[in-house]
Amino acid sequence: MPHAKRFAFHRAESRIPMEIPVLIDGHREAPGSESTFTENVSARGARVVSARRWQPGEPLVFASRTGEFRSSGRVAYCQPLQGDGFAIGVEFLEPKGRWVVQSPR
Repeated sequence: MPHAKRFAFHRAESRIPMEIPVLIDGHREAPGSESTFTENVSARGARVVSARRWQPGEPLVFASRTGEFRSSGRVAYCQPLQGDGFAIGVEFLEPKGRWVVQSPR
């Protein structure tokens, strides 16, 4: 079995482990909102659990279930989880409202 190349990836900011109820929408093949939660968050994105497999670069809409935050975004990565589902990295592109982590000003 060939070995996959691994590349170091350095985040500009650290992620905070936090489970936040969210909605994601925009999947190409499975229309409709998915009610799910984050595993960790930062001011610029989140790691979200999804029942759907997403493609890196795929656009989506991300919103808190409270309605206090909404952003267009893109999928940075999609990794299968043990058991069912996927972990997707969401990069916020146009954040609006109050998110749990604020960007430094």
